[in-house]
Amino acid sequence: MGLLIVSYQFHVLHLLFGLEKQEEISTIILVATAILWVSEALPLYITSLAVLFFQIIWLLPALHETDIEASKEDFLIAFFGDLTLLFMGGFVLAALLNKYGISRIIARRIFERTGNSPSSILLSIIIVSSILSMWLSNTATAAMMFAIIAPVIISLPDTSPFKKAIALAIPFSCNLGGIGTPIGTPPNAIAMEYLQQMNIDVSFAKWMLLAVPLMIILLFLLWKLLLKLYPQGDVKIELEIEALHSFGKRQYIVLAIFIVTILGWLTTGITGFSTGIVGLFVVLVAFGSGLLSTRDFKNLSWDILFMLGGGLCLGVGIKKSGITEIVASMIPMNESFIIILVLFLLLAAVMTTFMSNTATANLLIPVAVALPQGEVILAIAISLMCSSSMALPISTPPNAIAFGSGYLESKEMLSSGMLMTILALIGILLSCVFYLPLIV
Repeated sequence: MGLLIVSYQFHVLHLLFGLEKQEEISTIILVATAILWVSEALPLYITSLAVLFFQIIWLLPALHETDIEASKEDFLIAFFGDLTLLFMGGFVLAALLNKYGISRIIARRIFERTGNSPSSILLSIIIVSSILSMWLSNTATAAMMFAIIAPVIISLPDTSPFKKAIALAIPFSCNLGGIGTPIGTPPNAIAMEYLQQMNIDVSFAKWMLLAVPLMIILLFLLWKLLLKLYPQGDVKIELEIEALHSFGKRQYIVLAIFIVTILGWLTTGITGFSTGIVGLFVVLVAFGSGLLSTRDFKNLSWDILFMLGGGLCLGVGIKKSGITEIVASMIPMNESFIIILVLFLLLAAVMTTFMSNTATANLLIPVAVALPQGEVILAIAISLMCSSSMALPISTPPNAIAFGSGYLESKEMLSSGMLMTILALIGILLSCVFYLPLIV
């Protein structure tokens, strides 16, 4: 009944605005998907699979009726293309590093070289969290870091504001660390996928060249901001990290796989192998060698892969039906590119505050790449902003973990998270104006 009501409402829009049948259907699917992604009335991966279902049984026949070239494979490939293999490889790599303790060993090695001054310890927490989040799930990184740092937080007096600085440093640096690599967070890979569909090559290495300098600047600003908002006072910290076993044979094998994979991703332009093929190599080696088991395979983040697929599938539909061109034509192109860029960044920041950054990227990037100017910079800017909006506990999984730890109140995360989001927006804007055009 609800679908019939929505269909009728869009039939009225057809009469008012002259939408064609395929445009009506695509708009209905788009709006329904956005509502479900925002409300999370259904699991996100179920909504994504529903997108595929309705695109094939409802939109595809309408496209054929209007002689628009499209096939079932156009929608299916969104669920198992190069992007899926890239992220699957990233998930498997993360599973290897976690299972064999490599991530904890890396964290311990960095902490061992840190002084005992509170500001140095805070900086080391930011560095470790961000580096690990470039390669691992930022959710898993945040959970691991809280497990390691919890004794330090507990040891501080309840009256010390520096406790808040440490508790906020972990999720915020995990969020920012994700922008550094294409596998750090889904919006990055979504932007790359749409640009590749336009024959615009943004390689793994080029993405890092674009994003890592900005990431470093934002992490430095985060460190200074937290020290300013939550001064260390006269607290003394003894950072004691539990002793870990030395590298064994399997740890060295895992480390070798990690290095070879990173080199493979960075040299795709030389080797001719796509990032997805390199990701598939990791999957085959990890499970074929027995380093990971069938249980590990079942524990991969399949829900995120399905959501990625659903977003790209949705993008195929709105592009084939012509919705992206309609929406793009509504944007005031007589305005300067800077104003359009700011509008997209503000929209991404607001949307990501209340909904999944993956969903936000899936909704905004297809529109951005349909614009006749600056589509490359807009797509990259949106993906970076989607990972840098962190004002509420629901904004990102690391934020939710930090809030659930009991060390923070929502007002503290809101104030510092809002300031960090504003700094990130300014940093992304300046980077898009002065730095990105030199690289892309």
